[in-house]
Amino acid sequence: MKNTKSLLIFIPSIEDGGVEKNLYLIANYLAKKNIRIKVLTALNNNKKLFDKRIKIISLKGNNNIIKSRLLKTFITIILFLRYCIKENILILSFQSNIAAIILGLIFKKKIIIRSNTSPDKYIKNFLHKIIFKFFFCFPDEIIVNSYEFKKRFIKFFSLKPKVIYNPFIGKKVKKVNFNFFNDNRSLKIINVARLDDQKDHLTLLKAIQKLKKYKKCKLTIIGKGYKENAIKKYILENKLKENVKLVGYKKNPESYIKISDVFVLSSIYEGLPNVLIEALYLKKYIISSNCPTGPKEILKNGRYGDLFKVKNYNKLFKLLNNYSSNSKKIRSKINQGYKSLDRFDHENNCKKYFQIVSKYF
Repeated sequence: MKNTKSLLIFIPSIEDGGVEKNLYLIANYLAKKNIRIKVLTALNNNKKLFDKRIKIISLKGNNNIIKSRLLKTFITIILFLRYCIKENILILSFQSNIAAIILGLIFKKKIIIRSNTSPDKYIKNFLHKIIFKFFFCFPDEIIVNSYEFKKRFIKFFSLKPKVIYNPFIGKKVKKVNFNFFNDNRSLKIINVARLDDQKDHLTLLKAIQKLKKYKKCKLTIIGKGYKENAIKKYILENKLKENVKLVGYKKNPESYIKISDVFVLSSIYEGLPNVLIEALYLKKYIISSNCPTGPKEILKNGRYGDLFKVKNYNKLFKLLNNYSSNSKKIRSKINQGYKSLDRFDHENNCKKYFQIVSKYF
């Protein structure tokens, strides 16, 4: 493999979600395979999580005041124009794929895009479909992270992407002291997600509002986002303060998942949610919305957990109300789910990225 070429990972906004976890695992794996890697991003966040051989191209200094993803994309484009146009690079886009595709076309760079979220998120009308379908014809490779995702991609764009599951590495979970979950008489429920419209916390809260009339329950929500004030308002107006606790962003959400009984995902759409894989690893009973895409595939159509129709809080309530730690059916789902984790093996899935990237060096 020639060493004059670099892999440029295009990701304008490095935050704290599942996309970023995949970014670190994949980038660090490729760096260890002696691929020269540069990460192009607006802000120099979480540099310590990257392999030391990886070069970060970003704004200088602490600019965390910048929150707008659109502004971060614009900044990243400017950085590309300043530092990258003369470089011999292969672009691997993790985010803002259309911007990355346009740069690749203008400056004649080979480009691979990784689509993270179901097209249901961004295809709102026929015009959106035409625009995305036009641009998605140009990348040299398109990668998605589930077979259900591939089906949606074919339906929307008549294009066949490659499927590579998210790489996963289980790790030892540290103990955490959390008084809210100390009541052993209560059903301990947890949700880990950004506080935004996509994650649809309102459906979860409506189910809890109904559930508290039938059994003692405690819901912990881990995450931050622009819907925080609206969620807090709903909790106060519906007298859920004793039942629901918002704890903000946590670097160790797995420690809280470990001490819960049930993990709930209530999203309207997803890609392949890492947090469900984490919950399988921690042997938790999972209830998830059957949203496009990912949950149904991770849970094998309900073999490894239970699914409910998007926004159907009544069904979610029934599943929570019927939960029993002594249920053989639930224990079987948990054990089977844990045994299915080989699908997400770190080495196997990162190797697939290496094989694709290597073709262009």
